[in-house]
Amino acid sequence: MSRESTSWRSERLGRELKLVRWGVVGTPVLLFPTAAGDAEECERFLMIDALSPLMEAQRIKVYSVDSIGTQAILDDELSREAAARVQNRFDEAVYREVVPAIRADCRDEGIEVIVAGASLGAFNALAALTRHPDVFKTAICMSGTYDLTRWMTRSSQDWYFSSPLDFLPGLQEGALLEKLRQRFVLLTHGTGRWESPRESWDVADLLGSRGIPNRVDEWGGEWDHDWPSWRRMLPKYLGELA
Repeated sequence: MSRESTSWRSERLGRELKLVRWGVVGTPVLLFPTAAGDAEECERFLMIDALSPLMEAQRIKVYSVDSIGTQAILDDELSREAAARVQNRFDEAVYREVVPAIRADCRDEGIEVIVAGASLGAFNALAALTRHPDVFKTAICMSGTYDLTRWMTRSSQDWYFSSPLDFLPGLQEGALLEKLRQRFVLLTHGTGRWESPRESWDVADLLGSRGIPNRVDEWGGEWDHDWPSWRRMLPKYLGELA
């Protein structure tokens, strides 16, 4: 399995940002870590092993970055305004720094990227696509946690533009919404321990109200909010959508 790791100092974040890539040829997939995970979390939890057949078939290349935004959100020592600012700057770094790095690696300046993630990684995948549909074409959101008011307050413009649940309802008709209506969001969840299916359905209702194509897949049975579930889900959906 081809693997390459690189890092650079992000001026937007004021710290090192790490990007890891697995695979050689195929549709680029940017996989956001869960919670406060790092770029190599998906490898430690065997997601890369689960995706290896798709990579060996040269259908996908997988990229992952450190989850700097949600690290800040979960940091009790930061003010909520500061955490929202970091999340907003993380989004900007993904768009302005990570995507160009992926395109350079793919040797295609216009290649579009699939975003994916589980739990808080699903939040980042949804936010990336809804803010930047010019570069992200599909979001695969597994067991998503989208309402972050348990950690955040709606007290800053940084947070308003970071949270799809906040900015999508008021998004005016125009080029951004037109482009979003050409994209696709897949929301999937289990019904086992620690899952919150209502969050996925609330996002689907919001996307549908704005005319943004989406689908919710419920996995019945003992599919918990945990890596064994996500290792089954993501290869299935990338096999369908990549």
